[in-house]
Amino acid sequence: MSTHTHIVGPKEGHHHTHTVIFLHGKGSDCEEFAGEFFKSEASEPASLPRTLPDFFPSFRWVFPSAPLSESTRFQCTESQWFDMWSVEQPNAKPELQTDGLKQSIQLVLDVVEQEEALVPSKNIFLGGISQGFATVYAAYNLSDKTYAGLVGLCSWAPSAALDIIKGSQDETSNSTQDKTRLTNVFLGHSRDDDIVPVREGRILRDTLQGRADTAVEYHEYEDGGHWVNEPGGIDDLVEFLRRIKRETY
Repeated sequence: MSTHTHIVGPKEGHHHTHTVIFLHGKGSDCEEFAGEFFKSEASEPASLPRTLPDFFPSFRWVFPSAPLSESTRFQCTESQWFDMWSVEQPNAKPELQTDGLKQSIQLVLDVVEQEEALVPSKNIFLGGISQGFATVYAAYNLSDKTYAGLVGLCSWAPSAALDIIKGSQDETSNSTQDKTRLTNVFLGHSRDDDIVPVREGRILRDTLQGRADTAVEYHEYEDGGHWVNEPGGIDDLVEFLRRIKRETY
């Protein structure tokens, strides 16, 4: 499955230290999402540029695009990591999700492998917004690599579809995960999100907090809609990335 990828950074004169692979949401594409994402600003320093590339000039940001596929519910072709029936009830009809999700999981893992030619996986963040992070969550569950961290915005855990995929794999494979250390996770969700209800973000939080291999930092914001809260959400994300960068470099 081929897909277009948009890459930003590292900035000229800066040695590449970390990669962030970040997946856009359903109905978007890599360049559209990256352009909007990098317009989001932190609160400080007020007199200087304060977007994510400004704070992390040594980071390489990799934005894959989802493939175009048929929406069963809406009977049209759209950009999506996997087909689904409802974002308001994202685990409904999981059988629609599995084929596309399996392909997108492999896409993410292929991008990780490509980036490992530049930096080790422990310096690679996996992130996404909405359906993008749902895909990242599934890829993380089926990967045995150690990552710098996970970043999820306005998302959910595609648990029903993932259970189907894991069940089919268990019949043909005896592979097991062997993550060597805790994976730090940043989650952000706004209470006024009218696309993916905040209850789904809380379920995602609880699911990840229940794992032995993750340390979850969850932020819930009063407003922000189906997007990253500004500037508070960017402030929180910058602090998270700064902390992990110090620990991994």
